[in-house]
Amino acid sequence: MTTAPFSQTTPYCGPVVPPGELLASWNGDPALVAALALASLGALWLRQGTGPDPSRDRALAVALGGLVLAFVSPLCAATVALFAARAGHHLVLLCIVAPALAVALPWRALPAGLGFGLTSLALILWHLPAVYDRAWDSVAVYWLLQAALLLPAWVFWSSVLAPAARAETLFAHALLVGGLAGVMGLIGAVLTFAPHGFYPQHMAGADAYGLSLLADQQLAGLIMWVPGFVPLAAVAFWMLRRGWSQGFAA
Repeated sequence: MTTAPFSQTTPYCGPVVPPGELLASWNGDPALVAALALASLGALWLRQGTGPDPSRDRALAVALGGLVLAFVSPLCAATVALFAARAGHHLVLLCIVAPALAVALPWRALPAGLGFGLTSLALILWHLPAVYDRAWDSVAVYWLLQAALLLPAWVFWSSVLAPAARAETLFAHALLVGGLAGVMGLIGAVLTFAPHGFYPQHMAGADAYGLSLLADQQLAGLIMWVPGFVPLAAVAFWMLRRGWSQGFAA
């Protein structure tokens, strides 16, 4: 089966890097490094304004480290070669950076339901081949989609991880976390069981890493399932159990 033609534009993280050179392929984009430095300074300033709290300081360090992992480390280059690495990149943002930011600097200006809806929409958009093609060709679209994924997730986790005094709130948050797990599981199922590859941009990269285009996509689906769906489903179950116990205690 032939795949549709696609643009040969080099994406933001650069060209395909051979396996032997991947670990040395760090992203030194001056604009990115400056933006991360300014964001770090701003976050540290905001943390000082809320008083000393070691747990929040550790969470902020995890969030900043996650951003470096996602956009500066060789993971950035790996996302050009393999769609499976792109799936891992999404999980870093959704399951490490966003929750850590929510603990360090809670952003509760919007309801959890809206954060869930926007996060789910961004995750789905990232996996639509036509949208993915635009993100591959355009640095502006690439960063717009990254922001569309991270910022609502920050809002979502800020509400979900907030202390809940009522069992009903815990139940509602558990359903939202379970819903996000369901979105990841659905995307993972589509990627795993599709009869052909959706992202021909990764054909050369998959070949360089000893995979077919379809095998790379199936690996991405498994990543969305196992390290994506399973931990979120476990968190949702824990929240349901806690809400159930709290309801009985009341």
